[in-house]
Amino acid sequence: LVCRDGETLGRWKRDVNTGPQFQMPTYQVSVPENGPAGTPVILLRAMDPDEGDAGRLDYSMDALFDSRSNSFFAIDPQTGAVTTAEELDRETKSTHVFRVTATDHGVPRRTALATLTITVSDTNDHDPVFEQQEYKESMRENLEVGYEVLTVRATDGDASPNANILYRILNGNGANRIFEIDPKSGVIRTNGLVDREAVESYQLIVEANDQGRDPGARSSTATIHITVEDDNDNSPQFSEKRYVVQVPENVASNTHILQVNATDRDKGSNAMVHYSIMSGNTRGQFYIDAQIGNIDVVSQLDYEMNKEYTLRIRAQDGGRPPLSNISGLVTIQVLDVNDNAPIFVSTPFQSTVLENVPVGYSVIHIQAIDADSGENARLEYALVDMSPNFPFTINNNTGWIVVASGLDREAVDFYKFGVEARDHGSPPMTSSASVSITILDVNDNNPEFTQREYTMRLNEDAAVGTSVLIVSAIDRDVNSVITYQITNGNTRNRFSITSQSGGGLITLALPLDYKLERQYLLTITASDGTRFDTAQVFVNVTDANTHRPVFQSSHYTVNINEDSPVGTTVVIISATDEDTGENARITYFMEDSIPQFKIDIDTGAVTTQMELDYEDQVSYTLAITARDNGIPQKSDTTYLEILVNDVNDNAPQFLRDNYQGSVYEDVPGFTSVLQVSATDRDSGMNGRVFYTFQGGDDGDGDFIIETTSGIVRTLRRLDRENVPLYELRAYAVDKGLPAMRTPIDVHITILDVNDNPPVFEHDEFDIFVEENSPIGLVVSRITASDPDEGTNAQIMYQIVEGNIPEVFQLDIFSGELTALMDLDYETKSEYVIVVQATSAPLVSRATVHVRLLDKNDNVPVLKNFEIIFNNYITNKSSSFPTGVIGKIPAYDPDVSDRLTYSFEQGNELKLVLLNHSTGELRLSRALDNNRPLEATMRISVTGKVCFGVGDIHLNLYQLMDQDHIYYAVIKLVVQHVVVMSYKAVWLVCLYLPLGVPIKNLTM
Repeated sequence: LVCRDGETLGRWKRDVNTGPQFQMPTYQVSVPENGPAGTPVILLRAMDPDEGDAGRLDYSMDALFDSRSNSFFAIDPQTGAVTTAEELDRETKSTHVFRVTATDHGVPRRTALATLTITVSDTNDHDPVFEQQEYKESMRENLEVGYEVLTVRATDGDASPNANILYRILNGNGANRIFEIDPKSGVIRTNGLVDREAVESYQLIVEANDQGRDPGARSSTATIHITVEDDNDNSPQFSEKRYVVQVPENVASNTHILQVNATDRDKGSNAMVHYSIMSGNTRGQFYIDAQIGNIDVVSQLDYEMNKEYTLRIRAQDGGRPPLSNISGLVTIQVLDVNDNAPIFVSTPFQSTVLENVPVGYSVIHIQAIDADSGENARLEYALVDMSPNFPFTINNNTGWIVVASGLDREAVDFYKFGVEARDHGSPPMTSSASVSITILDVNDNNPEFTQREYTMRLNEDAAVGTSVLIVSAIDRDVNSVITYQITNGNTRNRFSITSQSGGGLITLALPLDYKLERQYLLTITASDGTRFDTAQVFVNVTDANTHRPVFQSSHYTVNINEDSPVGTTVVIISATDEDTGENARITYFMEDSIPQFKIDIDTGAVTTQMELDYEDQVSYTLAITARDNGIPQKSDTTYLEILVNDVNDNAPQFLRDNYQGSVYEDVPGFTSVLQVSATDRDSGMNGRVFYTFQGGDDGDGDFIIETTSGIVRTLRRLDRENVPLYELRAYAVDKGLPAMRTPIDVHITILDVNDNPPVFEHDEFDIFVEENSPIGLVVSRITASDPDEGTNAQIMYQIVEGNIPEVFQLDIFSGELTALMDLDYETKSEYVIVVQATSAPLVSRATVHVRLLDKNDNVPVLKNFEIIFNNYITNKSSSFPTGVIGKIPAYDPDVSDRLTYSFEQGNELKLVLLNHSTGELRLSRALDNNRPLEATMRISVTGKVCFGVGDIHLNLYQLMDQDHIYYAVIKLVVQHVVVMSYKAVWLVCLYLPLGVPIKNLTM
């Protein structure tokens, strides 16, 4: 067989080193953690059919994805035994992936690859670890039962079931019974009301138990410090129901006389007590220190004015809103001291007496008064500076001077002596006055007043001793001496009268009081000793500005809501003035200019003139003065404390503009991701903040937020490949009415874990490769995709089935499929291999059909054959075959080649007819005669490139009717012979390769 260029065509086979082959492309094995170095892991064996060095293998392995794995394992290079190189820790690294290589010593050296995935199995060698070893949390007292205080969380580095953590409170007895913990979620709640005054702080010891079984359960504890914040739920309590103190009236100003004390069971500002006098301090004589409760006398006391004071004290705490107690009573008993000397109602005393009056006659009444009381005011009179044989004596108790012996005007017509008034105080005090007694003759004319009535106006603030009026009487007797006395109407001994220059001088003996008496009707008696006359004196007392305005309390406290409109009346402050008229007309003003408020000067109404804001200022103290319009003006000052009530006018404010966090997609439910925090400038319930996703976005239920702490936790398993980023929206909501809320954006990035196997684009691939392609040709690139990212998306490729012997090699990283041997379509037209993509420990597989494309690399094949034709000659009918008697027995191993047929020589007479395209043969009619024939012909078969030749031997025989048996044989191919036998007119022929139908044979 030759090609058209005349060269002989032939094929040769390379004698190459057969590569080794692992029994399996992928090995997976588990080894427990904490085993000693040298622990057997697995024995890897590869097979190599070669003999000698070509079949001797060396083993090695190299870590894929994480080079740290190389330090944990070793492989015996001769046996392939894999052992641990050091103690393993599953929590440090749980999966190790290696590329294992078996290399022979042939030429060239051939290798086999396999993947070894070693999973480190868990033992319970880790205690649960709390997020914090000590938790510190504060909560307000009196919160509702079931209030979530905080959530504790512990993690366990072990794997389930060695990490199923349950929580419990170890010291849950006694006072700690007030708390309970959810054993699964770790949420600590109250199961009763918390009272700070009973227990101010709690210390809980919480245990986390991992429920492990291999080798046993492990646990750890955390300490929870819960501080109870104070609510202002206790009002101050006075140490005594009534305080009593006795104070001498002469106590010095600014003297401390008593301290009241009230305590508040609350804490901090809620327990800071401020004191004020609510009532009883009408004249402002006492002052109380607002901080410590010391009561001082600030102005002079006067027992004679007021013997006892009862003050009502208010104790108010500093809470918001404040609580107060006004039950404190202080009784101040003023003790009299002997601070007033007796005062004579008139000095000097003058009187006359007739010389003929009997012994015991009362001449003149000496009067003195003492403003003190008791023994300090009990007076005793005595005469002093007397001459010998003095004819008068005085009653020590009443002060009446009486005639003690007979008078003799002719002997002595005038007596002048002294009188002394002494009180019984300690030490006693005395006063003295002079007394003049004129001895008169007896007469028979009555004195007569020059006026029967006198009218006089006197201001109540007139000083003692002020001259009021001089009355005058005339006695027509000679040398008569008229004396004057107030014999009626001298209420409270306010006035006294003395004889002076023949008249009676009325003077003011004691201070007036317009409130007590506004008019006096005095009866004045003028006497010459025996005869007398009377006159009426009308004294009208006019009001003086003797009283200052007095507030009912030295301190007022009122409340006002911060959202009250401008112009709201806060309170009406009023003072009273015991004077009348202009002296009692009061105007009000503020001592300091506080722009938020103003006061009506006439009514005392305090109103707002600016908007208030509790968050800027919670209270104001105004000094308000009430001033009368007397001359001179008098005033009193009180303090108005205005407490601003909080209203819910501030929404919660987050500490950040937004929050960002990240979490691995495979974390268990209720894992904490981040914590949001907001504050509210309001107070009380208006300032208490809780957190919620309600009305926002919780990632379709993938996250929850703890209402009290603001910790955002996962609610279920996440999947980064579905949702790589969550844009959540949470709200901070206060507990005011109506509640105010503030949104916050929370961005949570989901971190990838290797939880998705690689995915081939198709389950089956068809690859077409031309035969005779050079060894080492990359015939295709087979790749898979992994929805994970980073190292978790790194894919390793290998052939796991159908590559025996090793015809192809798949690059472990690129997926390039390379031919390692000659590919011959005529030897094998299709290879079916299974490839595996590994993203340890996850794998997927695909079937690859490598289909070879035929090339025209074979010459047509044609062998010599012969045609034997027995021509049956008869007179009856023609039996010469006119159809196809057969086909040239040629073939081409190349399925793509198309053959053409032709006679080279020997058929010049065209005895055999040939179809050049199909190779079909027919006999020419020229052979239908009675002559035998034998001929040899040369035929050629031609493909696209090469051709072949062969010889045809034609033998023609004649058969007559008389022959009993006739034979017709066409000998085509020696190996295939079929003989058919007929008697009489039967034709026996040979048939197979020509494919000639029997109907076309000669009968």
